[in-house]
Amino acid sequence: MLHIVNGDSVGDKLRKGNIRGDVLVWREVYPAGPTFVKMEEPGARAARAAYLERTMGIPADEYTAACASQERTLQRFRQYDEVVLWFEHDLFDQLMLGYLLHWFSRQELGDTKLNLLCIGAYPGVERFRGLGQLTAAQLESLVGTWKRIGQRELETGKRIWEAYASPNVEDHAAMLREDTSALPFAQAALDMHMSRLPAAPSGLGIVEQTVLELVRDGTNTPLGLFKAVGERLSLLGMGDLEFWYRLRQMAEPRVALIEIRNPSALPGDSENVAALTEMGRNVAAGVQIGHFKGMDEWYGGPAFA
Repeated sequence: MLHIVNGDSVGDKLRKGNIRGDVLVWREVYPAGPTFVKMEEPGARAARAAYLERTMGIPADEYTAACASQERTLQRFRQYDEVVLWFEHDLFDQLMLGYLLHWFSRQELGDTKLNLLCIGAYPGVERFRGLGQLTAAQLESLVGTWKRIGQRELETGKRIWEAYASPNVEDHAAMLREDTSALPFAQAALDMHMSRLPAAPSGLGIVEQTVLELVRDGTNTPLGLFKAVGERLSLLGMGDLEFWYRLRQMAEPRVALIEIRNPSALPGDSENVAALTEMGRNVAAGVQIGHFKGMDEWYGGPAFA
């Protein structure tokens, strides 16, 4: 049995527990940067490697090597009688799930059975954020509760990934009108994805708008902002490297929504505080700034400038 999981924390706990099979930790950050229908193609991989190195400091050669390694393991899936995908409800995981279902939809499965374990809550965990919160024993209790992945799940994942990788934002919006009930958490995650896109009148998405409101209301350290945004927008499943990048973007002189004492050293110490610029105060107050165009960024297939 092969278990494909969403992060090292879960992978380590499965390996240390009494769960039969091999573990493949799928390492990607699909909510950030350019995506393509066939991510395994060299041009797609190179474009993402360049983006992740520039924005998050992930060395391009390390990213490329890691992609090749995990894809080699994935290609050997037919040597297992079963594959189990372990994921949760947030955008980070739902995009990863969509990609993998799209990939499997193009394969001859042979005798291998595909299964999905995807949860948005766990008994006794008041504020469930993800599988990484659970202990090894709690993860073990989920063994056997997974459901068989059939054609309907594969097709839904395929459509979600192809829409997300499309450069046409209308394809993204159209997914909200489609039946995605085969993957129960997809609809809310896709709605959260759309809220990230630049919107009138400010040209900001929900992450940047939330940061402005938090700074305005007194949260001024990068670490405090990361925690507060994570609480308010937990459905994003955003990690620290992506958040530090987005915070630096907001402090760029050409945008200048916030000022950070040392934006190149995030999160930094307690003196590395953020403050609103005049433009930031206006945008936070809802005053439309005619010349403000927002920030250049990729959100899957579309690039906004």
